[in-house]
Amino acid sequence: MQKIERNGNRLFPTTINALLLMLLTFVRTGELIGARLCEFDLHSKIWLIPAERMKMKREHIVPLSRQVLAVLKNQMQYSDPNGYLFPSQIRPGSHMSNNTILKALERMGYKGKMTGHGFRSLAMTAIIEKLGYAKEIPDRQLAHAERNKVLAAYDRSQHIEARTRMMQDWADYLDKMRG
Repeated sequence: MQKIERNGNRLFPTTINALLLMLLTFVRTGELIGARLCEFDLHSKIWLIPAERMKMKREHIVPLSRQVLAVLKNQMQYSDPNGYLFPSQIRPGSHMSNNTILKALERMGYKGKMTGHGFRSLAMTAIIEKLGYAKEIPDRQLAHAERNKVLAAYDRSQHIEARTRMMQDWADYLDKMRG
């Protein structure tokens, strides 16, 4: 976070915001860069990713922490008001490239050490080990499908309240780690 925020690599503000949101929400890269403004309900503090944009083809709720709301408000000045949260600077009507995240991490010295997807495993591990959450809560936030077909048929819980607490705890934890 310190490297992102110090911006010694002179990244564009939209790239910084994308990296921060990857870290804070730990969604898949494609889910983030393809985000549309209409998916966000800032009043309810919810990001609803439609099923067609999800790997498992089920809509997904991402509770938004105070820190995420601040990044979103900053990013909206760069967004396409009728379209993408992260519009492409090169291709009008399209979104930021997946390579933008990878190249930013590379410029920061993390080539071969971190990817956009790596934020997901980082969050899962730290939330379980450092914050003490049971695996099911971050697992639901990662939108993982239940592999056991019997459990998948019967357990459709979303754990929204616990996930909302966890997402704020995660953002607060990152603030503490930043120093």
